Amino acid sequence: MKAEASGIILHLNEETLHLDIKAGAVDWKWADGFCPAVITEKETIPFSRWQEIGHEKFVSGVGKGIRSSYRMLDGEEESYSFETSVWVEEMEEDWCAGSGKGGKLYGRVHFEWIPICEEGLAVKEVRWPGCMEFEEPSSQWQTVVNEGQGLLIPNNWKIQAGTPAFNGRFLTAGSYMPWYGQIKNGAGYIAIASTPWNGGVWLEHPAGGPYTHIGTWWEPSLGKMDYRRCMEYVFADNCDYNELCKIYRNYVKDKGLFVTLAEKMIRVPAIKKLVGCSIMHCGIKTNVNPESDFYDKTDPEKNNHVTSFTVREMQMGNLRKMGVKKLFLHLDGWADPGYDNKHPDYRNACKEAGGWEGMKDLVNTVHRCGFLFGIHDQYRDYYLDADTFDEEYAVRLTDGTIPKHKRWAGGPQTYLCGTQAPYYVKRNFQDLFRHGIKLDGAYLDVFTCNEGDECDNPRHRMTRRECYEYRKQCFDWLLARGIMTSSEEVSDWSMQSLIFCHYAPYSFMLKSPGTSREGIPVPLFNLVYHDCVLEPWMMDKTEGMEDFMGYALLNAGMPYLLRDGAYENMDGSFTDSSGMWIEEMISRCKVVQELHEKVAFCEMMRHELLDEDGMKQRTVFSDGTCVTVDLGTGEYEIK
Repeated sequence: MKAEASGIILHLNEETLHLDIKAGAVDWKWADGFCPAVITEKETIPFSRWQEIGHEKFVSGVGKGIRSSYRMLDGEEESYSFETSVWVEEMEEDWCAGSGKGGKLYGRVHFEWIPICEEGLAVKEVRWPGCMEFEEPSSQWQTVVNEGQGLLIPNNWKIQAGTPAFNGRFLTAGSYMPWYGQIKNGAGYIAIASTPWNGGVWLEHPAGGPYTHIGTWWEPSLGKMDYRRCMEYVFADNCDYNELCKIYRNYVKDKGLFVTLAEKMIRVPAIKKLVGCSIMHCGIKTNVNPESDFYDKTDPEKNNHVTSFTVREMQMGNLRKMGVKKLFLHLDGWADPGYDNKHPDYRNACKEAGGWEGMKDLVNTVHRCGFLFGIHDQYRDYYLDADTFDEEYAVRLTDGTIPKHKRWAGGPQTYLCGTQAPYYVKRNFQDLFRHGIKLDGAYLDVFTCNEGDECDNPRHRMTRRECYEYRKQCFDWLLARGIMTSSEEVSDWSMQSLIFCHYAPYSFMLKSPGTSREGIPVPLFNLVYHDCVLEPWMMDKTEGMEDFMGYALLNAGMPYLLRDGAYENMDGSFTDSSGMWIEEMISRCKVVQELHEKVAFCEMMRHELLDEDGMKQRTVFSDGTCVTVDLGTGEYEIK
C-alpha cells in the first residue's frame, strides 16, 4: 500500500507491518530485525498477533497517508485495540531553512500511535515506529544522539554504545532535546517526538558496528496509554548534524519554546551582569545521615564538617585582590542541617557557620566585590525526617506505593509531588527575603536533569507533562522577583524560563577519566539553544586527557574557577585540575570569560570536526567569531 505527497513516498508492507520511505532519491527502510510490539510485564506482543488488522489510505485537507487498525487480540472481541496513522503533511518546508549547506528539505512525515480500547492489557511499553536499516560500516553513516550536550556515532565506531542515561528518556540528561537523527552519505532525517513526556530513545551499536539502530519507546501515563503518541520525521539531502539542529531550532520557534537571552534580559536585567562571569561552587555544611548510602563508616569525621560564612567572605576578598572581576558564587549547604538534608524544610541559615547574620555579611561582601550570589535549593527530594514531612504529599505510584531510597546525604527520602513545589518555593524564599538575603540567582536542583514525576494520589493527581509545568512555575516565580533561575542541567521544556545551569556537559565528562567514549562529542544542544541559556563549563586539566578548557572555548560558555563537588567521584568531580595554582586557573578563566562576554547572545551557527576522531574542532558564531581547538594539544585560536 502506497501514499505519496510533497516528494515523499510511503510504502507499507502489509505482511511485515514495516514502512519504507522514499525521500527524493533516497530510500529509508525499517531494519529487517525490528518487530513493532506492545510490551507488558509478562510478554512482548508483536503487532502481528492481533487478529483483525486493516489498512486504508486516507486524504485530509492537509496531507495523505495510511491508517492501520489492530483489533481482536488472540481472537477476543473485547480486547486491547489501537490504530497507527502515518501521513505526509502537504506543505512547503521553507519553515526549516537549515545551516546554509543548500540541501533540499522534503515533506514532514507524521507517525501517530492511537489507543482505542485499553481493556485486557497492562501495557509497559510500546516500540513504534521502527528503527531504520542502517548497516553500512562507514564513518559517513552517522547517528545523532541527544544524550548530554550531544553525541555523534559513526557506524564503524569501535566502542559499543551503552544505554543512554535515564534509559534515554526524553527531557532528561539522557535526551536534553526530544529528537534523534541519522545521516548516510549526506542524506539524513530528524525524528522529533512532538509528545515527548512519556517516551524516550533506545540505541544499539555493537563494538565496531557495522550498524547503529535507534528508535522510540513509549510508556503509559498514570497506567494508561490514553493519548496519541506522535513523532515527526523531516528528511533532507546534502545535510549533516548541523542541518538537523537548525531544523529543530526552527521547530521549537514555531512551538513557542524558543526564548533568547536577549528576550529574557528584558524580564531580568541582571543577566547582563552574569554574562562573562566565572563560577565558584562551594559549600558551608556537610552532614551525612548514618542511614545514607554515602555515609563513611570507616572515617566518621568525613561525614560532618562546616566552613564558616566568614571563611567564604575572606575567599571573596582574596579573589578580588588577585584580579577576579566577574564571579558568581554558588553556595551549597548554607542551611541547617546541611547539604541535601531535610528538604523542603530547609529554612534556617547554618548556625555553626554564623547564622543569618553571617550569611547576610557574606552576601554583602560578595556584592561589595562586584560579584553575584546564588544558593542551592531542592524541591523534588522529600526527606522523611523533614519537619513537615507528610506521606500524603509524596509521589504515589499507580500501584499505591510510595518510592523510597536513601542515596543522598540526608538519608531516607521519597519524592515531593510537583503540585506542591511552587508553594514551598514561595514559603522558603520569603524566609530569605525577610532576613535580608539579596539573591542574584537560585539553583533548583535536578529539575532539568531528572524525569518529571507522576502522582496517582487523587487529591493531587499529576501527569509527567503537568509536573514539568509545575517546575516551570517555580522558575517563573523567581524570575518575577528578578532572581536568575538555574538547575542541574538543561532541558527543552525549560528554555522559556531557565537563565543558566550547573553545567550542560558531554556525557563522557560525567564518567571516570579514561572511560571509553561511545562516540564523538558534538554540541547539538548549543547548535539549537546557545543564545537562550548560559552554561558553565568544567576546566579540568587531567594528565593523559584533553584539557576541558578546549570544550569551554568551543561552546563559548562560562568557566568554573573553583568547583567543589558535593559528592566525590560522581557528577564529573573526579579531578582537582592536576593541582593547578589558583593564579593559573584565574588566567585560564579570563580567556574563556572574554569569549563568553563577546558571543553569549549569539547563535552557534556551525560546528565542524576537522579530523576523523574529533580531536580538532571548530565552532562559528553569528557575529563571525570562529573558535578552533586542537583537543589533543590544547592549542586554540579565536578569530
